[in-house]
Amino acid sequence: HACNPPVGNLATGRTPVTTTTCGQNSTELFCFYPEQNLLHHASPSCGQPRCTKCNSNQPDNSHLPADMTDDFFANPVSWWQSAQGVHREEIRLDFETEFYLTHVIAVFKSPRPAAMVLERSQDYGQTWRPYKYFSVNCTATFGLQDDLVEEGSMCTSRYSDAVPCTRGEVIYRALSPANKIEDPYSPEAQDLLKLTNLRLLLLKRQECPCHGSGLVEKPQRFSHYAIYDLIIRGSCFCNGHAEEWLHVLTPGSVGFLRVPGSCMGIVHGKCVCRHNTAGHHCEKCAPLYNDQPWKPGDGKTGAPNECRKCRCHNHTESCHFDLSVWLASGKRSGGVCDNCKHNTEGHRCQRCKPGFYRDRGKPMSSPEVCKPCACQPLGSANATFSSSWRCHPRTGFCYCKPGVAGPKCDRCLVGYWGFGEHGCRPCDCARDCDPRTGTCSTGEPLFNIPIGGQVPHLIQTPANESEEEWTWNDHEQGFSALRHPEKCVCKEKVLGSVSDFCQMKYAYVIKARILSAHDKGTHAEVVVKVKKVLKSGKVKIARSNRSIYPESWTNRGCTCPILNPGTDYLIAGQEDSRTGKLLVNMNSLVKPWKAYLGKQVSDILRTGCK
Repeated sequence: HACNPPVGNLATGRTPVTTTTCGQNSTELFCFYPEQNLLHHASPSCGQPRCTKCNSNQPDNSHLPADMTDDFFANPVSWWQSAQGVHREEIRLDFETEFYLTHVIAVFKSPRPAAMVLERSQDYGQTWRPYKYFSVNCTATFGLQDDLVEEGSMCTSRYSDAVPCTRGEVIYRALSPANKIEDPYSPEAQDLLKLTNLRLLLLKRQECPCHGSGLVEKPQRFSHYAIYDLIIRGSCFCNGHAEEWLHVLTPGSVGFLRVPGSCMGIVHGKCVCRHNTAGHHCEKCAPLYNDQPWKPGDGKTGAPNECRKCRCHNHTESCHFDLSVWLASGKRSGGVCDNCKHNTEGHRCQRCKPGFYRDRGKPMSSPEVCKPCACQPLGSANATFSSSWRCHPRTGFCYCKPGVAGPKCDRCLVGYWGFGEHGCRPCDCARDCDPRTGTCSTGEPLFNIPIGGQVPHLIQTPANESEEEWTWNDHEQGFSALRHPEKCVCKEKVLGSVSDFCQMKYAYVIKARILSAHDKGTHAEVVVKVKKVLKSGKVKIARSNRSIYPESWTNRGCTCPILNPGTDYLIAGQEDSRTGKLLVNMNSLVKPWKAYLGKQVSDILRTGCK
């Protein structure tokens, strides 16, 4: 719920600043009438005056500004007194922080002023605005109507009578029937109640109208302002997020003192914030709780309006609120994590930094969730599609130079040799070669299909097959794509409209990674790892390694569509249910796998093809 600190005397422990003080420069005499005579209403006169001296440097004869705000129970007859003869006097109380005012009480020893103004500042004395005007004649003095006549007026004559001539009170209430506040933390309430400084401008003295007192020999000795007590009631300003105040100890001591439920006796202090808020006035969210905009507590409904923790997976100690992120999320989350630790990055420290990859065996909140890439320096590429990534951030697989393979880029691809600074060189052979020397090997080759998709031409006829079974249909012998890449041009099938896709009546649709190819003489056999099955026909497809069969591979030695090693593809094609083979031809849809492409095809299969 919204929290409200209790009310206390904000003047306690603070010394007002006044324009003058009696005896400031030298000892001066002043006179006054005995208090018992002034308070005894049956007495027709003020009695005989008494005179004494005032000197601000003599403790027994001083009447300093601090005497207005001392303990009025312990020192009931201490008072502040101005210099003689002044008409305009200023009494200012400066607070070191913001407070909420409830009311002000000034108890005068001298007769109350005929005119005065109570003002407040909300910017530490830069500008001032009036709370209330006080005058025996509001219209004549300030040009305002008296609130005894017009309720809600800024001026009143209620506290400007010279009688009683001593211990007369001036009272101001910030909250009155004219100032109705439903939510004490609303902007309107803050504008009215919040203050950093308070001052009283005493503008016109008046004498006590004692009857039969006769002529006073030296009337200037009576011409001063004097105040017994200045009481400023208010509360700590905590925006509805605290009920306690942390007090700085008095001068000469060290540290802070936590005092529950009271602002009394403080010199400096700060709110003991709740609701995941921070600051002297709980005016902001705590460092790790900025996922939504800060709000004050709702004093009308009691809603606490707590600050919400950012989702940083325990990889940082602070976050900040970003308006653009908040709006982009539909006003659900606006926190951006600061200075992510443990080699993480992102708005929520949700991914590993370049040069690290996520360890799937650990939770995202683990300090060891991001492991450094273990790439072989010679074999790994410096320039990738994200130049700062040394390995894939999710798998840890390194990005290899041309002809280099392995998760760490530490060996040559099949069909390549000479691992070194520039990667690996292609074998100058029809088949595989020794990865260290480049010496051509014999036997059935296992190779990756290079860019352009050509299968190396045959040097020897398999022993169990006739020459006619492996020669090309157009009597042109096959050639190496590594030597003649320009001769292999494939016209790829594109993903057109829903109706075009459905008309093809593909028997299977899969996501697969190209692993290798076998030259069988009469046909090519491409080994893939099936990673996802979006559609299958009569031929059963499991998520495992299996073969697919390019039908157009005999067309000048090309495997069309183009299939690159180590790449994930979306493959949609036909099947031979009699032999249980998955077929790929020029009518097949073969595209490098993209998540959006997979979703698009899945949606078509689910709703489009009926």
